[in-house]
Amino acid sequence: MSLSAEETARYARHIVLKRIGGVGQQRLKAAKVLIIGAGGLGSPALAYLAAAGIGTIGIIDDDHVSLSNLQRQIVHRTSDEGIAKVASAQRFAADLNPHITVNTHQMRLTADNGDALISTYDLVLDGSDNFATRKLVADLCAQHQKPLVAGAVTLFDGNLTVFMPYQDDNPSFDDLYPAAPENEAQFSCEEVGILGPITGVIGSLQALEAIKLITKVGAPLVGELLVYDGLNASTSKMKYRRRAKA
Repeated sequence: MSLSAEETARYARHIVLKRIGGVGQQRLKAAKVLIIGAGGLGSPALAYLAAAGIGTIGIIDDDHVSLSNLQRQIVHRTSDEGIAKVASAQRFAADLNPHITVNTHQMRLTADNGDALISTYDLVLDGSDNFATRKLVADLCAQHQKPLVAGAVTLFDGNLTVFMPYQDDNPSFDDLYPAAPENEAQFSCEEVGILGPITGVIGSLQALEAIKLITKVGAPLVGELLVYDGLNASTSKMKYRRRAKA
């Protein structure tokens, strides 16, 4: 896709950036990315993907903005309280970059609607907050051969990885998470809290991984889990592999 004069000025720092350049920016403009959740992770991811010029961004979320969201969900405003998160997120993205298209899907992702939805996008970012949804998203992305950038946060920590199990001998979601966590509800942010900037760190890194995948620059976090410890300002990587079938 060609860039207009205004887009060329807007994305000038990408265009002069070696290994991105005009070709990379055109790839970003042609890309279609779906963000699961317009919350703590989806917000910073949306902000940076919209700013980067992703041509089409889809946002799926069935929730509405509440005051308790605003400590970390940076695309929403106090005046947005009570409105659908996807509508607030769409307004933010349109204000930031009028050259992109933002599709809103005000619903909860299910096995019934997820198949048709995910098949229409090139890449998926998962910012959901429960294991069942993460598992469903991963299964659908694997089925449709869509790269999945998955992030998660808790308390003062976060992690992210990239799933592409349909390619080579890459591991899948089930290889990293063979069983659902016990007592998951005890660790929800409603119960134990979450330090707001942690979601910004992980959500921004998710956007970075998506941009790398789209522009074909660098090595994505396939088979590696990046863990960020906010209290100690440290990162570590854990490698994981495809498990042998029984």
